[in-house]
Amino acid sequence: MNDAELQKKLSELAEELEVTGVSVGVLFDGEERYAYHGVTSVENPLPVDENTLFQFGSTGKTFTATAMMRLVEAGQVDLDAPVRTYLPEFKLKDEQVAANVTVKQLFNHTAGWQGDLMDQTGDGDDALDKYVAMMERLEQVSPLGETVSYNNASLSVAGLIIAKVTGTTYEQAIRDLLIEPLDLDHTFFFPNEIMTRRFAVGHTRHDDGTVTVARPWALPRGNAPAGGISANARDQIAWAKFHLGDGTAPDGTRLLSSEALESMKQATVEMKGSAIGDAVGISWLLRDVDGVRLVGHGGTTNGQYSEFSLVPERGFAIISMTNCGPNGSQLNDALGKWALEHYLGVVDADPEPILLGDEALVAFTGRYETIAAVCDITADAGRLLAHVEIKPDFQAMLREAGEEVPEEQPPFVLGLLSTDGNEYVVAEGPAKGMKGYFTRGPGGEVTGVHLGGRLATRVESAPTP
Repeated sequence: MNDAELQKKLSELAEELEVTGVSVGVLFDGEERYAYHGVTSVENPLPVDENTLFQFGSTGKTFTATAMMRLVEAGQVDLDAPVRTYLPEFKLKDEQVAANVTVKQLFNHTAGWQGDLMDQTGDGDDALDKYVAMMERLEQVSPLGETVSYNNASLSVAGLIIAKVTGTTYEQAIRDLLIEPLDLDHTFFFPNEIMTRRFAVGHTRHDDGTVTVARPWALPRGNAPAGGISANARDQIAWAKFHLGDGTAPDGTRLLSSEALESMKQATVEMKGSAIGDAVGISWLLRDVDGVRLVGHGGTTNGQYSEFSLVPERGFAIISMTNCGPNGSQLNDALGKWALEHYLGVVDADPEPILLGDEALVAFTGRYETIAAVCDITADAGRLLAHVEIKPDFQAMLREAGEEVPEEQPPFVLGLLSTDGNEYVVAEGPAKGMKGYFTRGPGGEVTGVHLGGRLATRVESAPTP
């Protein structure tokens, strides 16, 4: 059904934030509500409508996890078994981790190795095998099972397990286990399926205000289990209804027991203060807001940003898919907060930072690194400034794949939330409200920072000039 207030709010935000196109769905009181705004592409503009397909990125991890749960209930996979039970050839740089990592740890982001391997391994049915084989070069960032650090690569391992156990490709297994039983007839993996339908392309908004199409359009096939699916808003709401339901398909066929479906929403590891939530279930990201638990996920691909949130105790869902960055992410966040308050009376307020002197802030300054980026944190006028740069070798890899290298962004302003200084919130700019935290060693020294859900390890006590 149409919802005039939802449409009005969506259009206001899209025009204010200059988002190229957006598709939104809400499930409230058992009724589906939709709103759309903008166009699919600035080069070949078509109005965004109920049939428009958007990439929804990492929300696809919940498809991988749900398919795995079907195999678990069929007795074909054990979540607590080592990965090598199903992939005997699995290798990492750390042999002990490769031998001991479990299937469940692939889904709760505690595997601990470098998680942003984005190498192109081709479009063939062996792309996933080749991708996982390349992981033998990955360094371990944190001990296995010790901390949450967002890990795309671990989902490709999970996808390969699904492919091996079912004896088909990952994509076909997801079709057989989920897409076809749930009648998701506007949900697709491959560009040659999508290009014959109305679909959104990603865009990049530049510092001078111009907007260009983001290329390439598709993720490498080896990353598909981490987020390579596209859908329209109605299919995303159908996915929400399944996860708010009892495990049966629309025709009454049981796909999962209600207990298994519910177990996916239960915390397997806590991560209070992270940008991605307070805990992780089986792929679902969990956070507590104003007395209710939100279960959700978000997604980012090249110029497309999505958000998917459930409030199970209220039978509520909102999905939002945009095709312009970084302002599309801002729209998703603002619309989600509005919807929680408008429909449920739930207020998702940003926490207020406290002020500390520069002398106290020195303990946090330094250089931090992930596989893809360097983060220099400095103290200035009572604030922590985090300046993030993509590493040259990762920039080269993006260029080789035909992707745009993100423009240099102004520093994030980090506001600490307590005198012990472990948790922070981004206090200004496009990422305002994003939370994170610092990790500490046995002696209380700062050893890392969670930024955007990823653990960056401290490598220097002061930034390199």
